Amino acid sequence: MEPKVRKMAMVVNRVKMEDEDELDVLFWLNQPVLARLETVVSLRKNYFTWLNGSFPDKIVKAVNRRKL
Repeated sequence: MEPKVRKMAMVVNRVKMEDEDELDVLFWLNQPVLARLETVVSLRKNYFTWLNGSFPDKIVKAVNRRKL
């Protein structure tokens, strides 16, 4: 189901906010792995392009550690 169609279905069916997260998870788990990866890559490219004006050649790996 396409995102626009899904959102329309949510409006028509009056989905409660607390149920929305579960429906989102189920929606993405029902997508093929390749489709999920393509979406993540496009979101990442769009975010970095919006933030910095261009997509970096290399993304620095950042690891945050804190004591428990």
